[in-house]
Amino acid sequence: MGQLNLKETKSVSYERAEVQRGYMDVSLRINLSTTDIIINPIAAAVKEKFIGGKGYDLWMMWNAVSGDTKWDSPENAICISSGPLGGTPGYPGGGKSIVTAISPLTGIPIDSNVGGYFGPYKKFAGFDVIQIDGKAKQDTVILIDGIENKIKVFSAADLPEDSYEMSAALTHYFDGAKPVNVSVVTAGPGAEKTYFGCLNFSWWDAGRKMVRYKQAGRGGIGTVFADKRVKAVVARFGAVSMKSNNPADMDALKKVTKSHAKEIVTLDPKQNRMAVVGTTHLIPIMNDHDCLPVHNFKFGSHPESHVIGEEVFQHIFDKGFDGCWKGCAVACAHGVKDFSPFTGPYRGKKVFVDGPEYETVAGCGSNLGIFDAQTILEINFYCDAYGMDTISVGTSIGFVMECFENKLITLDQTGGMDLSFGSRYNTLELIHQMAKGEGFGSIVGKGIRQMKAIFAKEFGADAAFMQDIGMESKGLEFSEYITKESLAQQGGYGLALKGPQHDEAWLIFLDMVHNFMPTFEDKAEALHWFPMFRTWFALCGLCKLPWNDIVPEDNKTNAEPAKVPKHVGWYAEFFSAVTGRKVSPEDLITMSEAVYNFQRIFNLKMGYGTREHDTLPYRSMGPVTVEEYQSRAQRYDTQLIEKYSIDISDMDTKSKVAALRQKREEQYELLKDAVYERRGWTPNGIPTLKTVKRLGIDYPEVLAVLKKNGVH
Repeated sequence: MGQLNLKETKSVSYERAEVQRGYMDVSLRINLSTTDIIINPIAAAVKEKFIGGKGYDLWMMWNAVSGDTKWDSPENAICISSGPLGGTPGYPGGGKSIVTAISPLTGIPIDSNVGGYFGPYKKFAGFDVIQIDGKAKQDTVILIDGIENKIKVFSAADLPEDSYEMSAALTHYFDGAKPVNVSVVTAGPGAEKTYFGCLNFSWWDAGRKMVRYKQAGRGGIGTVFADKRVKAVVARFGAVSMKSNNPADMDALKKVTKSHAKEIVTLDPKQNRMAVVGTTHLIPIMNDHDCLPVHNFKFGSHPESHVIGEEVFQHIFDKGFDGCWKGCAVACAHGVKDFSPFTGPYRGKKVFVDGPEYETVAGCGSNLGIFDAQTILEINFYCDAYGMDTISVGTSIGFVMECFENKLITLDQTGGMDLSFGSRYNTLELIHQMAKGEGFGSIVGKGIRQMKAIFAKEFGADAAFMQDIGMESKGLEFSEYITKESLAQQGGYGLALKGPQHDEAWLIFLDMVHNFMPTFEDKAEALHWFPMFRTWFALCGLCKLPWNDIVPEDNKTNAEPAKVPKHVGWYAEFFSAVTGRKVSPEDLITMSEAVYNFQRIFNLKMGYGTREHDTLPYRSMGPVTVEEYQSRAQRYDTQLIEKYSIDISDMDTKSKVAALRQKREEQYELLKDAVYERRGWTPNGIPTLKTVKRLGIDYPEVLAVLKKNGVH
């Protein structure tokens, strides 16, 4: 072990249970205020209803917090779980962790699905789910050691400041002989100073002999982590095999694993080439369909998009195996070797950049008018090192840039920085300021919802215009897709439980390109099935990409190709093989429904979770400005005439903008009605008593929340 200034303050030995069919049936709670370490069994009824992963996280959080809990309250709980299928080596996408907390941005539960080895190692070390609450009096490192069967808490001093250096140092400290046995969760200085701090989850890249990282980005969980003065949580475990989950039917598990992995290896080179270019293959696709965010989501395409897409990154990415879990055939976690930043503390040094993914390229590239791969890589690197979510960073700075170009803020407010679209150097300067909590960056780091209030109150900015262009809903910044021409995806963002993240429903192509959902009822059905199935991945500890980013060659011949039914069947077989609980594809939806509705009621418990909170900025529905309308005038004129039967012959562009807005906002409200009805919710967006009883979540405390909100 290397030399770090760690002082052991608590150590508890435990007897590690054997994994049974994907479960340990044990939870771990660490209260930082009292230093209590509490190990409890997980009740069979909880296991049956909440499955694992996000389900366990939400159940633990529900019992930890009250409706008055704020993000920085001691009782706010960070929960991390994997799931019964998590930690299966070889199965594509089988190594995910799911992290939850009350978000600094939204005030409601946020969840992030993240790669790296921590989730499986933590489970095999003995615990399906861990809960960290309270607040430490000093900087703290937590070790869950599944080799020595000990949980240790350390006070920490003089640790490296940024997340990258800290993770590497702790990896070698806790197992210098076999660093592959260690996975570290860290935040970073930016997480301490902003509301959108992320967490870096590490794994040891044996080929490159270095620590690599994936991020739990959304909603500021890293900020909660830093507020609790947790510097790192470390899991240590030894060798993992397909036997580690002690599956109910090993032969069936081997068969379905081999089938899915073989298909990906065969078809990925013919389809999206994710093993070569990762998610950057989406850049040209989104650009071609007018869905790539440009200039704060104002436009959907740009002629320079090719310089930040797959054709560039396939030459930049370092060659080698890039799976963020053992044996994952998708292997999409690419990185750039020997990159040299030209600003900040790493200026002139050679670093390894983990990424970028599509969301970072779009959010911190095209959305900011930055069409330069090197600048995007530098933004990516520093956001990770500082512990800041690249989606919120990019979407927030895009908002700032449009405000600046419209003179809602000026050089006086920005500290002399020109923050026009395309300002590469000042974008990086702003990110460095965020991480330090200094200058104008200290305001930007609060996120768009707070910026709107500050800009209006302190700078006299137009509140209505900012509401239209501020790309946040429920307080969470939008992920990087243009939704103006997809009502279904507007619902996918506005009705998402945690805020506008695409991991609940990604319906743009089905709706906009293929027109598979022409009626409100069709859209409502999709906004039921897809969020439920996508929730299932977060219950089980899996990545969604193997489901629908690489598809069977005959997939188009299915009646519902968007669901990729062959893969849904495989996932049902996977779950049955590991857990011994025989399920059909339909059962996967039902088990997710229970957790999904529980999370909606959790939002209600925290003072949100009704129709008024499912609103969207108008920029996500249609053109806010005359310039926007004119950029796609033929499209919008045709819609007014043919779809809405409006005579536009005597209308100027401003009048057309207003007429289109009225119609599109009406459509969104009608969509809400249809979705609420399909989900078994009231017209105000609250699950009905009938729904919670059908799903078996009619617990007394749930019924009390419903009754308080007029549902009984």
